[in-house]
Amino acid sequence: MSITRRIRTPIMHRAVEANGFVFVGGTIADDTSVPMGAQTENILGKIAGYLKEAGTDASRIVSATIFVTDLSHKKEMDAAWTRFFGEDLPARATVGVADLGGGALIEVVVTALKG
Repeated sequence: MSITRRIRTPIMHRAVEANGFVFVGGTIADDTSVPMGAQTENILGKIAGYLKEAGTDASRIVSATIFVTDLSHKKEMDAAWTRFFGEDLPARATVGVADLGGGALIEVVVTALKG
């Protein structure tokens, strides 16, 4: 099995390809001062870019794990999520956490099929 790492940061690679899948590590918004919906939209756009660089796209996302600091804003996140994915929603888990650092309200991890 080959492993291809893409988009290096000082502490990780944003995307790792292995065995027909692309794994995208935890992604937060560029501007964490905006509301949950705007953060969600920014994150999904960034993830789409990472997937494009890996030779696939967001329609191939099969699973997502979402970490949120305030579940009372879940409806706002869900609205942005469904606007982005339409009818092709991936499997998903949403987990409430105490803190994500840097003021982030949401962090998203996804797994997509290659190709």
